[in-house]
Amino acid sequence: MLRTCRMLCSQAGPSPGGWQPLSFDGGAFHLKGTGELTRALLVLRLCAWPPLVTHGLALQAWSRRLLGSRLSGALLRASIYGQFVAGETAEEVRGCVLQLQTLGLRPLLAVPIEEEPDSAVKTGEAWYEGNLSTMLRCVDLSRGLLETPDPMGNALMQLKMTALMSTRLCKELASWVRRPGESLELSPERLAEAMDSGQDLRVSCLNTEQTRHLQASLSRLQRVVQHARAQRVRLLVDAEYTSLNPALSLLVAALATRWNSSREGGPWVWNTYQAYLKDTYEQLRRDAEAADRAGLAFGVKLLQPLSGADADPSVPTWPHVPPHGQAGYAVYKSIPYGSLEEVIPYLIRRAQENRSVLRGARREQELLSQELRRRLLGPGLRVSPH
Repeated sequence: MLRTCRMLCSQAGPSPGGWQPLSFDGGAFHLKGTGELTRALLVLRLCAWPPLVTHGLALQAWSRRLLGSRLSGALLRASIYGQFVAGETAEEVRGCVLQLQTLGLRPLLAVPIEEEPDSAVKTGEAWYEGNLSTMLRCVDLSRGLLETPDPMGNALMQLKMTALMSTRLCKELASWVRRPGESLELSPERLAEAMDSGQDLRVSCLNTEQTRHLQASLSRLQRVVQHARAQRVRLLVDAEYTSLNPALSLLVAALATRWNSSREGGPWVWNTYQAYLKDTYEQLRRDAEAADRAGLAFGVKLLQPLSGADADPSVPTWPHVPPHGQAGYAVYKSIPYGSLEEVIPYLIRRAQENRSVLRGARREQELLSQELRRRLLGPGLRVSPH
């Protein structure tokens, strides 16, 4: 894990005088226009309004019926979509990435496709196969966003497992691996072998249809990682609902068995660990030891609760990243991209997950308000952020 962190930080490197101290006082405001800061403040206040977060999808549908699709879409693009999303086309994404690079940030693209638990059962594999094509294009776009070819392979991309396999199947697998003594039938090694060979995998806890879907899902995951490895893009698998995470961790372990060899420049597949859950430390310790025994590189995305006190509201696509990049650190910013129809439900779900943080983000609102007052009332007015 430390070896991986050093690799990712190596290109940013410290300045000749050493690492610069971090500042969280809105120092990057000079890179943002007044209109952008006004939008950031408006969106932040909207996201802190409980009725909007709770009933966001219903309000979006109501707005479309009342205003029409064109006007409703224009309002969203000028506000929430414009604040959080890189864009819809490759050119729009590149423009957003260039803006991030002025702040010393690197892109971490996120395709906003996921299946909700207990959602309507998909007919066949067509929906998941379509998502596979989208993920493969995201790999290519992630690679293409690098300014120059990177021999270290430090392009990163987020991956949602439930875009490629059913949440119902994930629940079945999670329930099975929790049973004492039953997990051997679904070992990472056995799943990895099934991915490589393409042979039928028989699992006693699954019926014929579920087994067929598992086989197809393993094939999709294998194809994404294979393509990412060829393009030298590292995949950070997102945590999702806690009820699904044991199954997702099993699948990540299977992919790691196949693709995270240190000899091949791994880790190419990273798992997410939610630091605020009670059993995370023990799980992280077990997984790190297992990777070490198997001679695998170990990639970790450690997810902590968002802290409003540590955010800088001048960085694009709030929630914001402090200007670590300008202080000499290698910093990757998660940026979703896609159409309004794809991204808005994704953003609403993220707002619902982080509603307590959004309501408590007072410091960001204060910094934004102070900077806007300073600009509107003239340079002679100086307001301390403290």
